Amino acid sequence: MSRVKEFDVDVACEAALELFWRKGYEATSVSDLVAELGIGKASLYATFGTKRELYLTVLNRYIARGDKRFIEDFAGPGPALAGVRRLIDRYLAEILDESGRKGCFVVNAAMEMMSKDPDVARLVERNWDALEMALRMALSRAKAQGELDDAVDPEALACFLLTVLQGMRVLSKGPDPAARAKATAKQAIAVVDAARKH
Repeated sequence: MSRVKEFDVDVACEAALELFWRKGYEATSVSDLVAELGIGKASLYATFGTKRELYLTVLNRYIARGDKRFIEDFAGPGPALAGVRRLIDRYLAEILDESGRKGCFVVNAAMEMMSKDPDVARLVERNWDALEMALRMALSRAKAQGELDDAVDPEALACFLLTVLQGMRVLSKGPDPAARAKATAKQAIAVVDAARKH
């Protein structure tokens, strides 16, 4: 008969996510994880495997949560471009509201681990691909609804917006990103508005 776990795995994953998010992968030791999660080293390894496996688990969970959020921005009836604008506004709001300047966990993973770990690279790329596809579908719907000019390429505009949004998140790691973030979001919305059918 297997022994019942003496801790909540979801709570432990959230604690691990917060620690990795705050310190980064390399600077987080197994001892740090044991202390933060409040479980023994044997339980940590038995439940999550290695430090790297735990990192991949929490990164995957974070991405799954984010995927749901930006899909919600595009859900619902009405003009498709309103969803694109909501997404840009939400990115800006998150940057302006953030305390501690932790940045986006996916962007942090990309900057620290993407060149070193193919599994991290795969998860980051999957996240970026999902966001780009959601943007492309929203922009294609906007074009079909007559919101966008016939000359607009939804694929190219989606790629542009993905790059801008992730760039905003990189800049959010700085000590005072508000001015740049506001200016960038305003320009991104101006580009979308310029693509409208007049």
